Amino acid sequence: MQQALKADYPQYTVVNASISGETTSGGLRRIDKALLEHKPAVVIIELGANDALRGTPNEETEKNLRAIITRSRHANAKVLLLGMQIPPNYGLDYAKRFGALYPKLARQQQVSLLPFMLEGIPADQFQSDNLHPDARAQARIMRHILQSLLPLLH
Repeated sequence: MQQALKADYPQYTVVNASISGETTSGGLRRIDKALLEHKPAVVIIELGANDALRGTPNEETEKNLRAIITRSRHANAKVLLLGMQIPPNYGLDYAKRFGALYPKLARQQQVSLLPFMLEGIPADQFQSDNLHPDARAQARIMRHILQSLLPLLH
């Protein structure tokens, strides 16, 4: 991402404050410190899938994401929310409600939304768990996110 922004947006520095396997509750615990330390112009939120894979109630995931969005906006950062989808391990109803919480939050909180971060990734570019993309998919994911990020940089 940093390399992609370098030529046209050299004033922006990309900070990856993520932790592999993070949940929305972990993100919520860490967001205030990250906002204070980095003072971001834009916060990209990509959380929730690990909540769903652990069977966390959708209401709790939504509440945590709402709080992260609110805190980011109070820090004067624009927000890009990356939507996630999950397989129906916990039932089709749970998976549908999980996927629907992202557009709902984006609409309610008036933030930008990328409906599904992994859209368009070929099946052969996923690890054996069929959930996590492999290294070959990373450039495509970055370009997909960049399309939604660029309007927030103007």
